Amino acid sequence: MNPPPESIPPESSTVFVVDDDTSFLKSVSRFLRAAGFNVLAFDSAEAFLAQLSTGMSGCVLVDLQMPGLNGLELQAALAKSANPLPVVFLSAQGDIPTTVQAMRRGAEDFLTKLSPKEEVLDAVRRALVRGAQERKERGQLEELRGRFDALTPRELEVLEHVVRGKLNKQIAFDLEINERTVKLHRTNLTRRLRVRSVAELTRLVEEAGLFKRGKTE
Repeated sequence: MNPPPESIPPESSTVFVVDDDTSFLKSVSRFLRAAGFNVLAFDSAEAFLAQLSTGMSGCVLVDLQMPGLNGLELQAALAKSANPLPVVFLSAQGDIPTTVQAMRRGAEDFLTKLSPKEEVLDAVRRALVRGAQERKERGQLEELRGRFDALTPRELEVLEHVVRGKLNKQIAFDLEINERTVKLHRTNLTRRLRVRSVAELTRLVEEAGLFKRGKTE
């Protein structure tokens, strides 16, 4: 039932269905395929997580109560992974506290197995759109942080002072270097980070969460 890792399409959006009920797993998988979705089925959360990779895109349609890791635990594991795919719960069991917990953790929707098929399709479509957008944003953030990672330790020091609003003279005094050297570093910063102003530079630093990550050396 579970495909080998190499069979997972790396770039196509896929609905990963996770449910220990074999008959329901087959039924919902057929239904989703008939609706035009690419589907891969797993009979446990562990089986799915064992094949999870950053190359997989799509969403996860998961049952709540399963042997081993349950749906909420799978959702938590995904959130901590490098590929936090959106989750839609489709469960035979569920109560208000559990539903609230799942939604607060970022679930796209929480439906019962008796929900109308159109509601399931709508939730899956929303999750796939969300997944594609979040994947795009993660790629942009990774590219942005790559630019900062290419800077030298001294350039990072100058950068931190610049975004704090310090003048070249102040930066030179603080770092005990020549003011002309500061100007050269600032020129390199704007070139490497592809910015034209301090305001744009500050925005990029905030988007990357650079100094919040503690990378100041």
